[in-house]
This record gives sequence, structure tokens and C-alpha cells, in this order.
Amino acid sequence: MSRIAACFEGLSREGRAGLVTFVTAADPDIESSARILDALAEAGADVIELGMPFTDPMADGPAIQAASLRALAAGGSMTVTLDLVRRFRARNDTTPIVLMGYYNPIYHRGVDTFLEEAKTAGVDGLIVVDLPPEEDDELCLPARNIGLDFIRLATPTTDDARLPAVLANTSGFLYYVAIAGITGTASAATVDVHRAVERLKGATDLPVAVGFGVKTPDQAAAIARVADAVVVGSAIVDTIAKAAPGEAATAAKTFVAALARGVRDARKVAA
Repeated sequence: MSRIAACFEGLSREGRAGLVTFVTAADPDIESSARILDALAEAGADVIELGMPFTDPMADGPAIQAASLRALAAGGSMTVTLDLVRRFRARNDTTPIVLMGYYNPIYHRGVDTFLEEAKTAGVDGLIVVDLPPEEDDELCLPARNIGLDFIRLATPTTDDARLPAVLANTSGFLYYVAIAGITGTASAATVDVHRAVERLKGATDLPVAVGFGVKTPDQAAAIARVADAVVVGSAIVDTIAKAAPGEAATAAKTFVAALARGVRDARKVAA
């Protein structure tokens, strides 16, 4: 069983949602980034999405765009990203790691080379936001064939005609983008998220994780009452950006621990 499948199976047994956290590799610098990954797992992150730094992150808002620029200025690269995963795996063999980003850095490295290196490093899945289902032969199917989950995004504009194509080769979990827009700029109404999750769960047996616009423990808890997981990215990246020099991992750990408590207690409160 893959780490992602084992994670969601465990969450189901516990009767709670999971917390998926996003940070950018090498932000604010390489060594701090390594400490941040450890801190996320220690604070209660169930899955870690690790952003692959890129110069033109089209789907991302100002916070994650700035994180990519900081990471690149600090020496971030695909080689560094994979090395950070490798270092994390030496200390943690259970928390799933999903690489998230854009196809350009993967294409530049070479798909076969990238997939082999990612699998060897300990990556569990990929989210590549600018490859639609029509391009599954390019990366999705090769990734699935090597044992990496390919996680797809659904959005408020994914209608019933489009949804089967989105789901066709998706594995691991389905990521529902709760707003129509870029990351970190708005929050969806809870009632709209509930309706969307119910619709998606009627179409797939995959766990449904909800992200974009989740900024506080209370918001995370509200989504955790209906979704299988809550994704928080920009708010964590903002916390890292505002931390004093050398304190990024501590700041991230404190904030993520609060998010994790909200997610873990959400259904207890609802009951």
C-alpha cells in the first residue's frame, strides 16, 4: 500500500479528516527548509505538499510567488528539492510527500529521469497544475506506471461533462480547489464547499481534499467536518516569510500545530 493510501486509510479508521500542508522547497533557505519539513510532520501534518520552485507559478498568488523567488535566490532547484525529500525520508518514512508545481522544471530535467529520481528519493505523488487530462501520456501515466500517485485538481467550474476526464487517471486523492482564482486571495463559503464535496464524493471513491483560501484553524475545522482532508498553503508560507531569521521552522510548527488541533477536533465538536 502506498503511503498516501495508508495515510487516508488510517484517517478513516480514526474518524477524522487529515491536514495537508504546503511549503516551497528551499524557502527561506535550504537548511531552514529541511527543518521546516521535519517541523510540519512533528506538528501534525498528515501529508506534506512540497512546492518545486519555479519562476512563473501561474496559479499562485503573491505569497507563494514570493516563496518561489526566495527559494530560487537561496539556491533552490529540482536537485535541491529532491535532496530535501531524500533527507526527510532518512528521518521519516511514513508521512507522504507530494511534489506540487508546474511542468516546465520536470520537462527540463527529462520526464524519465525526474520520475526515477523522485521515486528513489521517496516522493509519493505529484500535483502538476498545468497539465490537463488531455496530456496524460506526457507525465500522468508514466508516473502511475512507476508507482507515483497523480493527483488532479477539480474546481468550482468543473462541470458534470468535464469531471469524468478529471477523475479518469487520478489517484491518491482528489484536490478540490474551493475558489475560482489564485492561491491565498479569498476563502470559499463553507456551505458551497459542503455542496461541492458531496457532489465529488458521489462521483469517486477517492478521498477529497479541499484547499485554496484556508487561513485559520477555525476555517480548517469547518472544512474538516465534511472533507477527507484540508489543504493549507499560503497561510503557512506567509508565516514562514514573517518569521525572524532562523525561526521559520519554529513559527511554522506553532501555526501548523494549531491547524492540526482544529482539524483533529472538528468532528468531535460537530458531534
